[in-house]
Formats: sequence, C-alpha cells, structure tokens
Amino acid sequence: MADQADVETALAAIVATALYPNGTGAPSVTGDVCRIYRGAPNAPALDKDLAQGVAHVTVMAEGAAKNVTRFPRAWTEIAAVPETLTVMTAGLCVTFAGVGAAGQLAGLRIDGRPYAYAVQANDTAATVASNMAAELRQAGLIVTYAGATLTFPAASTVEARVVYGATALQEIRRQEQAFRVSLWCPSPALRDALAPVLDIALMAQGFIALADGSCARLRFTGGQTGDGAANATLYRRDLVYLAEYPTVLSQMTPAMLFGTTMVTADAVTIDTISI
Repeated sequence: MADQADVETALAAIVATALYPNGTGAPSVTGDVCRIYRGAPNAPALDKDLAQGVAHVTVMAEGAAKNVTRFPRAWTEIAAVPETLTVMTAGLCVTFAGVGAAGQLAGLRIDGRPYAYAVQANDTAATVASNMAAELRQAGLIVTYAGATLTFPAASTVEARVVYGATALQEIRRQEQAFRVSLWCPSPALRDALAPVLDIALMAQGFIALADGSCARLRFTGGQTGDGAANATLYRRDLVYLAEYPTVLSQMTPAMLFGTTMVTADAVTIDTISI
C-alpha cells in the first residue's frame, strides 16, 4: 500500500526526469549539476555544493495528513499495461530500451536480492535506468550508469525484468498530504530557470503513478521565493503541492517479477516468489 514515502519517491522521479530527460549520465536541461533527493539537505554539504555552482532539489512531506475517505469499498481492476519497455542482461550489465508507461514495473535482482521501480508515464529507457541507479545507490550497492545501461562491478549475479500484469485494487482509506519541492540554487538565474521546468512537469501529470499500482492526484497549493539573507550564496524557491492518494488492498494477476520454479516429472510449480 502507498504511504507518504511512495509519494515522495514518485515526485522525486518526476523531478529527475524533468531535469535530466536523457538520464543523469547526460547534462541537465540547463547544463548545471542538480542533486535530487528526499528529505532536508545537509547544511555543510549544501554550502559546499552551492559554492561550486551545484543546485539541490529536495522533496519532503509537510504537515499532518488529513483523512478524506469518502468512497465505498469496491474492487477495481486496472487493465494490463502493454509492453513498451524492455530490458536485456549481459553479464553484469543491464540495458533498458523502449518507452515507459504507468503501471509497468521494472525490477533487478542483484545477488538474489530484488529491487523494483514503478515506471512513470513520461519515463524513457534512460530515465528508468537513472532512477533505478539512484535507488540502488541509496541501498548501498555499487552501480555505474551510462545512457540506459547499468553495470554492477561488485555483483556476482544480475537479473532484470519488466512486468505488465493487471491489478485489482480496493480502497480502504484516502488521505491528503502537502509535499514541498524546494530548489536550493547558487544563483537567482539558475533558480528562475529550474522552477518552471519542475512546476510544468509536476502539474502536467494531474495524477501520478505510485508503486502499489494506485495513483495520487496532485494539485498546486502555493509557494514562496527567498534570497536567504543569512547565506548570500543561497537562492531558494519552494513549490507546494497537495497530493490526495489512497491506501489500498491489492490483488494482482500472476505477473511475477522474480521467482524460483521447481520442475518435477509431472508438474512445474512455483517454489518461492522473491517479489
């Protein structure tokens, strides 16, 4: 089920795709280096990056969630997603191809441990690879990234898949939560160049896909601009969005991302499911 961490992750992925449409292995839309992550910045690291012309973009939940449950419980089936994104594995390298569609799930299993990424509607092969690289690095894995290819030099085994199964969801609660997308920039010119790119990308979604197959409705509620008198090198812009998203029960068709099969003389059975 989705919670605020899933919404933050989805928002951060949209921001990353907007600023790095060809993935983080290529220059950003402005040519500047931008660090994108959930949570508040570390002050010493932020000051060091600002001095070097590097911008930060953070995504954080704000305030308390509000219960807005109002719909009766009912199972709703989500149609299976067509195959538009593919992935190939060659040794310790994984390469994505095609274009993304909301509802697809890209997965990697590194040394037997699975990792999944909920593909967004505007994802490309390069941004899927880029967003997965960021997720895996946060998990402590060593991964190199170029274009739409990920390489795991310290791994022993690497598997990759993209699945497109249909899902049935039953909403059991609905909540509203404010999320603040903050730009921490070394110059007002960079701040003013990045802000409309992010705002348009987030507002163009209307509804954003979450990892459990549900969607969050996104609405702009306000923002503010500050030149930070306490720090002459900091130029900040905050964009605040209200996300309305459900807590759901889900049932999925047998679209297994990773699993282990056991073959016997008269049957093939699933032994374990990894994810």
